Amino acid sequence: MIKEVLNSINGVAIFPVVGLILFFPLFIGVVYYAFKMDKKKVDKLSNLPLEDDKEN
Repeated sequence: MIKEVLNSINGVAIFPVVGLILFFPLFIGVVYYAFKMDKKKVDKLSNLPLEDDKEN
């Protein structure tokens, strides 16, 4: 059923391509940001789940 509905839509084949074009640069940007992050900041962020909650 879904296959017939999607086949009846004109230009539906462009959506996966647009999704890939939008996702790929975002993924590369996040990977680049993660590798260029300061080592001290990475250590601080990695220890956040282990710290006690000081507000309560």
